[in-house]
Amino acid sequence: MLDRHHLQIIYWVNELGSLTAAAEQLHLTQSAVSHSIKKLEQQLDVQLWLRDGRKVRLTPEGEALLSLADRILPQFEQVETNIRQISQGERGTLRIGMECHPCYQWLMQVVPGFLHRNQGVDIDVIQKFQFGGMAALFNYEIDLLVTPDPMQHKGVDFVPVFDYEQVLVVASHHPLADKPFVEPQDLLSQTLITYPVDIDRLDIFTHFLLPAECRPGKHKQIEATEMMLQLVAAGRGVASLPKWLVETYRPAMPVVPVRLGKQGVSKQIHLGRRHQDPAGALACHFVTQLLDQ
Repeated sequence: MLDRHHLQIIYWVNELGSLTAAAEQLHLTQSAVSHSIKKLEQQLDVQLWLRDGRKVRLTPEGEALLSLADRILPQFEQVETNIRQISQGERGTLRIGMECHPCYQWLMQVVPGFLHRNQGVDIDVIQKFQFGGMAALFNYEIDLLVTPDPMQHKGVDFVPVFDYEQVLVVASHHPLADKPFVEPQDLLSQTLITYPVDIDRLDIFTHFLLPAECRPGKHKQIEATEMMLQLVAAGRGVASLPKWLVETYRPAMPVVPVRLGKQGVSKQIHLGRRHQDPAGALACHFVTQLLDQ
């Protein structure tokens, strides 16, 4: 049966002009090369080359195989290169799932450098899941989960990659703007603007208000970060965001970050990936490069 090995022999015999040179190129003995082609000739009932002194000349049948070798062998080499790059995390599409709105903006800051260093890699960002972030990871809908609230689970590794402080955001002219920190009671009369997320997944509730058995005067939900900050700047309410995110919008917007409580609320962005996933080279590659920065 014709296979890649035969095409390689035909190619190198034609390229180098002798069995000895072809055998050396393929790290085979001359007898092994001769035996392999002889067996193929018997199967096909043709003669693939003729000896011309010390040289070897392809027959028309051999030329036909050479034409095939010229087309097929580069494709084999390209596929092998691609597979090797995929296994090493240097090629492919990395599907990243997001579990928080600010996480997306953090990701947009680190992705350009990663794409520049890894020309063979594409990134697909998924923000909404049919079954939630962890389920999406286990169901192979995504390769990497970005979250500030990792759920420890067998089969998933979470790695912290970015530290930040969650703060209250108020207008620069707001009465709370000059305070070194706010207490939960300070929000009893305020309109709190948050992302459209359940309160059990909002840090200002879980780490600040609910432990003190407090609620804001009003709770308003906004999807877009910039619109949220526009409303805060206009005095329509207060918001809670990562301090680094607030700073990226200043001084274009007259808003001020204020610490939540005397100790503040410290958070981390984590990257979660399936443990010992043979198909997870890209995710591992992404995490490693972030940690090395």
